[in-house]
Amino acid sequence: MASKVTTKSRGDEAEERALAYLLAQGLTLVERNYRVARGPSARGAEVDLIMRDRDAEGTLVFVEVRQRTGEAHGGAAASVGRGKQQRCIRGAQTYLMGLKVWPPCRFDVVAIDGDRLEWLVAAFDASR
Repeated sequence: MASKVTTKSRGDEAEERALAYLLAQGLTLVERNYRVARGPSARGAEVDLIMRDRDAEGTLVFVEVRQRTGEAHGGAAASVGRGKQQRCIRGAQTYLMGLKVWPPCRFDVVAIDGDRLEWLVAAFDASR
C-alpha cells in the first residue's frame, strides 16, 4: 500500500533534513517541535528545532525550517514573514522562562528550495 504524501509529511521530511544538516555542522539537538498553545482563537508559538551551538558561549539556536518546491514568490526564506518570526520569538521566550540562566540566543532559518538547502544564521532577531 502506497503512503499518502501530505503537507505534514513533507514538513516532517524537511525538518529531518535540516536537523541532519545542522548536526553535521556541529550543533546538538535540545528540543524538536516546541509548541505553546495560545488559545482556541489565537495562533500559538512554535519553534521547529532548538539547537545548541558548539561555540564557547553555548548559544541556544531557535531554528525555523521552511521548504518550497521551487523559488517562486521568493522561495522558502522569503516565506518567513513577520508573523512567523513573532511566533518563533514567542516560543523562544516561553522556552527561556523555564531556564535558570539564559544563554546567548539567535534565530536561524533553514530554507529548502527543491534540492537546495540554505542555512541562514541569525536570520532575524527579537529586537523589533
